[in-house]
Amino acid sequence: MIRLSLIGVRVEVPTNQPIVLLREEGGTRFLPIFIGSPEATAIVYALQGMDTPRPMTHDLFKTVLDGLDVTVERVEITSLHDGTFYAEIEFDREGTKSRISSRPSDAIALAVRFGAEVPIYADEAVLDEAGVLFEADEEEHEVEEFREFLDNVTPEDFAQ
Repeated sequence: MIRLSLIGVRVEVPTNQPIVLLREEGGTRFLPIFIGSPEATAIVYALQGMDTPRPMTHDLFKTVLDGLDVTVERVEITSLHDGTFYAEIEFDREGTKSRISSRPSDAIALAVRFGAEVPIYADEAVLDEAGVLFEADEEEHEVEEFREFLDNVTPEDFAQ
């Protein structure tokens, strides 16, 4: 498994499809994953520390896990089949580990609610198949554009 850093969420032009963008730690590959608008909103809300008037699904799930003394240990993007990514969430409850299957977007939306300490990993085969390389200059430009996007994005930008 290769550890990834969550860069954030952006909207792909011209399709206006949200993507979550991950980067290989200590490497040069990026992993873009197309996600739905509700999941994009959930991730952006958590990254920006925004509270909603009523709990979103991922907030509710975290509250339940907290009440059961369960922590999210890690997220793993395990495979890619026919353009669909698969992930697993690893939980810990009093030393007992368990795993459940998840969409990567839901796993990430839950993980960011537990803070930066929840690592995200991808199988090497997933990065080999779907990873994208950027040249250094292009990468710096992309990262700067993405930071500018994050500074200006609002959850309403993901409304359909």
